[in-house]
Amino acid sequence: MPFEKITQEKLSQEVVRQIEGLILRGILRPGERLPAERELSERLGVSRPSLREALSDLQDRGLLISRAGAGVFVGDVLGSAFSDALVKLFSTHDEAVFDYIDFRRDMEGLAAERAARLGSETDLKVIDTIFKKMEAAHPKRNSADEARLDADFHLAIIEASHNVVMLHMMRSMYQLLREGVFYNRQIMFKQRTTRGELLEQHRMINDALQARNPEAARAAVARHLDFVQQALHDHQKADRNEAIAQKRYQQELER
Repeated sequence: MPFEKITQEKLSQEVVRQIEGLILRGILRPGERLPAERELSERLGVSRPSLREALSDLQDRGLLISRAGAGVFVGDVLGSAFSDALVKLFSTHDEAVFDYIDFRRDMEGLAAERAARLGSETDLKVIDTIFKKMEAAHPKRNSADEARLDADFHLAIIEASHNVVMLHMMRSMYQLLREGVFYNRQIMFKQRTTRGELLEQHRMINDALQARNPEAARAAVARHLDFVQQALHDHQKADRNEAIAQKRYQQELER
């Protein structure tokens, strides 16, 4: 008969499953440091040898990395989403910028729709808390802070959609955005009129989510990213016009 005796799962495997789940759901993020061994073993309620066995397993699979004298960190699980050659190609072609925004419009619109339907009350509180931080940052006119909060806001919506494949895919895309592969988000927050419109667009997205209106949430995301696309197009055009004007000016000086 094809039966085997039931054996209790080793404690180390329970630890592995818990940490795997935290990474899979995006609660533990790439580069994030785990608590020290003693603290983590106490939190998990397991012996330090069982914990070490679990951490060793996770390190062997690249989910965790150990740095001498620094501790144990979540591995760069997003690093293989795009090859270096493709990232370089993205960074040198304007076409990729607008394709990226189109992709975000579709994916984030879907994520907002799902978040309005499936997000928990706590998910919506996280989104609302980040938006309140955006409001507080607005008068300070720090473009770096505003760009960071902008990314946090959108990623919180994706997290609230509770689709782990979408979560990791979009985190990978946002990592490229942080590295300036597609465009510099800080540019968007340097102009007074653009900053005000961006804040209002995020308010509309948040309001729709808090009201649990999936259609309104998706439409608000689409309007926001349409605005971003147009603003970037205008910025690129202004840069080209300025380059031509500089040449005319230099020519005039030399006459």
